[in-house]
Amino acid sequence: MNMSWTKWIFTGGALTLVTWGLFQSSSLDAFVKSLDHRSGTAYEYVQPWEALYDTSQTTSTTPKDEQLLAAIMEEADKRKEAPIDARVDRVWKAIPGYNGIEVDVEKTLDLAKRQGVGNGIPFVYREVAPAVGLEQLGAQPIYKGNPKKPMAALMINVAWGNEFIGPMLEVLEHEQVRATFFFDGSWLSKNVETAQLIQQKGHELSNHAYSHKNMSTLGREEAIKEIDRTQKLLKEKLGVDNTLFAPPSGDFNDSTVKVAHEMNLKTILWTLDTVDWMKPTSDSIVRKVAARVEPGSMILMHPTASSSGALAGMIAEIKRKNLVLGTVSELISSDRIPKVEPE
Repeated sequence: MNMSWTKWIFTGGALTLVTWGLFQSSSLDAFVKSLDHRSGTAYEYVQPWEALYDTSQTTSTTPKDEQLLAAIMEEADKRKEAPIDARVDRVWKAIPGYNGIEVDVEKTLDLAKRQGVGNGIPFVYREVAPAVGLEQLGAQPIYKGNPKKPMAALMINVAWGNEFIGPMLEVLEHEQVRATFFFDGSWLSKNVETAQLIQQKGHELSNHAYSHKNMSTLGREEAIKEIDRTQKLLKEKLGVDNTLFAPPSGDFNDSTVKVAHEMNLKTILWTLDTVDWMKPTSDSIVRKVAARVEPGSMILMHPTASSSGALAGMIAEIKRKNLVLGTVSELISSDRIPKVEPE
């Protein structure tokens, strides 16, 4: 028999087998698997939208797939927000960066193919970290979070005022707010159970030196000792791996910040001070916070009668401005608010 006729017969038979298989199988995927089983050869059936991102595959896409991809990419350009680098401000010193956001085109396409686009394209996002973070700024004090981040933080310095800690914890729990408590070491050494209660309520615990001395008046070794004693108490008594340091009375100098930085601690100050140690009325504190709080604010208070009475009103005013309340560590991170969760 002529060889060309042999090729035509073989080819025709193969095509007939494929056509028969397509009609007999419930899906192309099932048909491919049936061929795999009979031949003993391993194949992977790749969906067309997956092949768009895998150049090793030769599977072609349909016009509908290509149109969907084009629509996603066009909209992705509009929805992208660039990250903001951390920087050193002349007045506010270290300003944290803020993550950008962009559409994850591959995951969006995959989700759209699986769920359909009847109610619009189900966009999947991812955060994009800034090129410059806080760690790259070196030894710099921090007074506030990034002004583009719709969050504020309550920082409560504790060296006295035990009678007001309980009522303040009740307000925070009722409002579902987590604050950052900076403990004076000498107070902590005598009040471990109270500190444990604060910890059990889910609040952040940090370092306020040991004996409330003015840090700017201390030599390097004494400054290290003041910070280190409290750092050890936080670890030994509470199991806390702390990363923050708030100088007592807000008193510090460049040496203080450098010492803290060498101990892997960020020096934390504040944006807005309640000045509650001067015993203002609680209403005046609420009015002050309402007038001045803004995205990135860190609000300083102590467990005093003034702040205890003002706390619920302060929280209400902060929330009224559509600001999320979080810990200091959450505020100065570059994470977005609301945080972009992976699919």
